[in-house]
Amino acid sequence: MSIHRLKTMFFRSAVALAAPGAAVAADQASIPMASSQAVSLPTAGSVAAIYNQYKMKPIWFRNGAPTVAATQLVQILRRAPLDGLGSGPQMADQIQAAVQRVRAGDTAAIEGAEQLMSSSWVLYVQTIKRPTPGMIYAYDVLKPQGGRTDQILLGAASAPSLEAHISSVAAVNPIYAAIRDAEWARMQSTGTPAPDPRVLMNLERARSIPSKGRFVLVDSATQRLFMYENGVPVDSMKVIVGTDDLPTPMMASVMYYVTFNPYWNAPDHLVRGPIAKKTLAGGRKYFDSMGYQVMSNWTKDAATVPFDSIDWKAVAAGKVHLRVRQDPGKENFMGILKFPFPNPEDIYLHDTPAKQHFDKASRDLSNGCIRLEDAPRFGRWLLGREPTPPGSEPEIQVQVPRPVPIIVTYLTAQPTDQGLTFAKDIYGWDRPGAAQTALAQMVASRVPRD
Repeated sequence: MSIHRLKTMFFRSAVALAAPGAAVAADQASIPMASSQAVSLPTAGSVAAIYNQYKMKPIWFRNGAPTVAATQLVQILRRAPLDGLGSGPQMADQIQAAVQRVRAGDTAAIEGAEQLMSSSWVLYVQTIKRPTPGMIYAYDVLKPQGGRTDQILLGAASAPSLEAHISSVAAVNPIYAAIRDAEWARMQSTGTPAPDPRVLMNLERARSIPSKGRFVLVDSATQRLFMYENGVPVDSMKVIVGTDDLPTPMMASVMYYVTFNPYWNAPDHLVRGPIAKKTLAGGRKYFDSMGYQVMSNWTKDAATVPFDSIDWKAVAAGKVHLRVRQDPGKENFMGILKFPFPNPEDIYLHDTPAKQHFDKASRDLSNGCIRLEDAPRFGRWLLGREPTPPGSEPEIQVQVPRPVPIIVTYLTAQPTDQGLTFAKDIYGWDRPGAAQTALAQMVASRVPRD
């Protein structure tokens, strides 16, 4: 996905519409209608309560006539299957029928039509505000916000332009809008009644990307990192991500500092795997040449454990678990810079001395962490200055001027001028439920750190 393409996506999304998904509220109620037809929506009860509580005037009607926003809502619901709400087109039909009765002079139908539209709008917004399945959120605030009924209705009622407001909310974010718009255009041009299931998976994963501000986006599917300013990509670079066996998980977190001269703490599977195997073959000479040390625990003040006290056969057999730490230096797998962020899987961005791997077309080569093509350039963007180490001692942490959100996701659907193309599904996450299963397996395989 090129910088030019992403910028185009941003500007096109300004006028895009969106679509809803699954029901989220538990209160079932019938919308009052002027005829025998009734629609039951899970949001109807809470919407009626807000109208009564705040004595709200009509949002979708002005001077007894439907607004342009009412037509926009119908369009949103028409393509609702893109977001998993199969009943969206039927809801659109019912809104149109209600509006037709109002236009025919049945003023008593306005109240029912008004609340039908508001209940549909609330359901839509709550749907696109759902967290992404299989994504790790370091903080709840990083989940999509603004899904309460009162927030949604009062936001619409107070908007200077309702049309602009629902268009902005419906866009979700530029990447989401571009994927959705491309698939909707394909469906309309080909007469296809249902969206491509792969697109639905991509839309779920794209939903948690911010719509504005300064943030980092890592796309494991295409193995690229993007730096965003004011919601627009300003730079990008190649990255190396986890293998199929050790995939880089989807995450949303915040970067607070940069680490210069980092240690590398080897993951347990590498300690009992290649490190133990090579140590058994090469002995202490190999171990010392790599700058490794065995540490007593995972705390900051851990002591060094004598090499000769370790039963490396037991380590290789998985009977003994060790913390193996690598000192800073030319052999260090972190390179000279590490960019941590809170997450339970201990994933981070980092430099690497093995630059030759960035020439490969497929870069799913790591043990889960994300290696950067140009760590100094990324550090320069993050810090706002040249990333020069303040000293030679290990693990020097330097705060960034302002915390920066980071979103690690997986986007196989790539918008182009000719429509959507699909990157190789290296993790198999385009299958429903696959990302959630992968996350559950990661959680189950965590080794407790003492």
